[in-house]
Amino acid sequence: MTGELLVFIVLFLITITGGLLMLNLTKVIHMMMALVLTFLGIAGFYIMLSAEFVAVVQILIYSGAITIIMLFGIMLTKHTEAEPKTGWAKKGVVFTGIVLFFLIMFKGIRTISLGPQADDLHVNNTEQIGIMLYTDYVIPFELVSVVLLVALVGAVVLAKKDEKDEKEGEQS
Repeated sequence: MTGELLVFIVLFLITITGGLLMLNLTKVIHMMMALVLTFLGIAGFYIMLSAEFVAVVQILIYSGAITIIMLFGIMLTKHTEAEPKTGWAKKGVVFTGIVLFFLIMFKGIRTISLGPQADDLHVNNTEQIGIMLYTDYVIPFELVSVVLLVALVGAVVLAKKDEKDEKEGEQS
């Protein structure tokens, strides 16, 4: 067994364990910590693929910022203790969907052809991403920033609306 295969198996187990824990835990905060474990396993896969920049972004953005935002959202919203129980039929459908997704992705990855430039993908990949992002994809990049701004403004408007509704309910 080669070292690369051993690292892959360890990262696979970390990622799958995090995903399964996230789906099966009952406390939302514990689910978020399991999600962080999954994100870190995925970052390890990026490092194995010589995509160090994407791995660092995965850790900073997903394992850090997105998780913190989700935790704040969870802590600032009201929750009821009663959680619906899922039956075996629903779990079977979900498991079947997961297996089908895995098989389709496995087949797609096995038959993909990256072309003649695939050998140079790991050389200066951060520079290549920057050049491509700010030349070929500058319009989609700016549109994403506008969408994020609209989402932020919408969240503020919804938060103010809920605040106003609570004040009206208290006065009644």
